[in-house]
Amino acid sequence: MKNKDKILQIVGSIAPTIATALGGPLAGVATKALAAKLLDRPDATEEEVEAAILGASPSDLLKLKEAEADLERHLIDAGIELEQVAARDRDSARQRQMELKDRVPGILAALVLIGFFSVIAYMLKYGLPPASAEILALLIGGLSVGFTQILNYYFGSSAGSKNKDVMIERIKAASGGRA
Repeated sequence: MKNKDKILQIVGSIAPTIATALGGPLAGVATKALAAKLLDRPDATEEEVEAAILGASPSDLLKLKEAEADLERHLIDAGIELEQVAARDRDSARQRQMELKDRVPGILAALVLIGFFSVIAYMLKYGLPPASAEILALLIGGLSVGFTQILNYYFGSSAGSKNKDVMIERIKAASGGRA
């Protein structure tokens, strides 16, 4: 967009969620939403959308608000769908383990847990050796990630639900409390 700052200023004052999306990785989705509402053509070019915003009439400004509401619903739905996919993925892994009576995940989990707590115990007893501090820090980071994944696998995770709640709150805040 040639007049990006002006576009963001206009859109930001009316539809802050769309303005935020235009300034980030969701710019394509936001542009498509604007094209659909303002021009009735989701495949309109950026230049056409830009011209429509710069020459917007009062009724077009109302359409911006409608486009924002549509985008907010789309983002919320997408977040929920992603969490459902992640939940099915975890469930299928657990089902596979039960059906095959596969002991490998349990053995790997035990090895990671033993490694994690062994490294922690070593550090508590001897501290970080200066010569290998970086290597030990990498090992601890990797073991910490593995430890978290093991807990999520065996006990479930609320991270996706938590992320969805955070996303909904951000959208509400950006749109003045309505979502």
